[in-house]
Amino acid sequence: MQEPTEQTHLKHELGLLDGTMLVAGSMIGSGIFIVSADIIRNVGSSGWLIAVWLITGFMTLTAAVSYGELSAMFPKAGGQYVYLKEAYNKLIAFLYGWSFFAVIQTGTIAAVGVAFSKFAAYLIPAVSEENILLHLPVGSYNFTLSAAQLVSIVLIILLTYINTQGVKGGKIIQTTFTLTKLLSLFGLILFGVIAFKGDVWHANWSNAWSLHGLGKDGSITTYTTAAAMGAIAASMVGSIFSSDAWNNVTFIAGEMKNPQRNIGLSLFLGTLIVTLIYVSANIMYTAVLPLQDIASAEKDRVAVAASHVIFGNVGTIIIALMIMVSTFGCNNGLILAGARVYYTMAQDGLFFKKTGTLNKNAVPEFGLWIQCLVACLLCLSGKYGDLLDMISFVVVIFYMLTIIGIYILRIKRPDAPRPYKAFGYPILPAIYILMGLAFCGLLIAYKTDYTKYGLIIVLIGIPIYYISQRNVKNEDKVLSDN
Repeated sequence: MQEPTEQTHLKHELGLLDGTMLVAGSMIGSGIFIVSADIIRNVGSSGWLIAVWLITGFMTLTAAVSYGELSAMFPKAGGQYVYLKEAYNKLIAFLYGWSFFAVIQTGTIAAVGVAFSKFAAYLIPAVSEENILLHLPVGSYNFTLSAAQLVSIVLIILLTYINTQGVKGGKIIQTTFTLTKLLSLFGLILFGVIAFKGDVWHANWSNAWSLHGLGKDGSITTYTTAAAMGAIAASMVGSIFSSDAWNNVTFIAGEMKNPQRNIGLSLFLGTLIVTLIYVSANIMYTAVLPLQDIASAEKDRVAVAASHVIFGNVGTIIIALMIMVSTFGCNNGLILAGARVYYTMAQDGLFFKKTGTLNKNAVPEFGLWIQCLVACLLCLSGKYGDLLDMISFVVVIFYMLTIIGIYILRIKRPDAPRPYKAFGYPILPAIYILMGLAFCGLLIAYKTDYTKYGLIIVLIGIPIYYISQRNVKNEDKVLSDN
């Protein structure tokens, strides 16, 4: 029996709105509600808080419009993995796919799932992290299972199951929940503007460009020039993580209608909408909260503190509901898109063979379930936060490699059809590469822990790649002998 192939079995059921909602919905999780506290502690001023989000937004938009050229050239499932394979070779593509499976996508799914349960605990205290359901000593390690971890695992399993039933169900959830959270965020920003506090705004912006550390206790740390650059890079870890996953729409190109046009447009529209929301939300924070309150927000929940000022005691419930909607929709997008990468890798002989097959609903069910398994294990490990620390570093490395691939393909395949060409080429893509190099270089110099383990995970993929290729050659040899 012939295995189903992408050309005959992946259904083109997603339009421009669906693609845009996947981009925006995958980007907006819990980060915008939380990471500004850490950014303020690193940069110490309103001007630099907004600058960090603007720099991140510029990088994201530049990468997105650059990817438009690649998505138009290779409008098929797998997205960034395919671009890296075509520009470089199978090894580089595999290292991306391996990192994607080991930490980038699965770690993000785990973290977003736990964020959902943390905020659900505002409404249902029984599902909090403090409610330990199981405590099991394993040698010198004490394994614990909290109610929050269990809820996050149930959420991941539920969304995985829904997506195994066909792309249409995942599409409906994605569009509905993304529109809901976009409207909710616009509403929060609007009410924040209405609750504008002139004295707070004036105090926050009177010395807007003083770059310094701001402790939770109000202490101020003066930076040298080099330390200031390191602080900016460290603060961007949060904003880049909050803006990541915009490329998820490229993974589902095989299910998009008119992908040559709609992938690029979805990338641009989705990243633009989210960038505007993120910058506006942070301006709103500085209009209602003193910088010290942002820096010292309980468990970094800046949006909760702002909502309490805007809405009073009911604000906590409002934000909890918003984040639950946001993280639910975000995880659906991550789960839906991720399995398409493993599906394409398997067809190239670089992943478990079964992930290259489709179920009766024309979706890569096995890929969805193994992704689910790894994400659930990361939830159980309790180490998802540590994993996310180096996601930004690894992600930016592969973004840079992919954008460099545009230049390589212009040389290797000058006559290849390019329905869309990278906006601002060659200058804008080059600016992104330089900014990415500066970001990664500063992290290596000042935040070694963010980079060391990320690089180790990537490098572990090298022997795995060669082992997999040896197995493929052995299988081919057996078949030829027979």
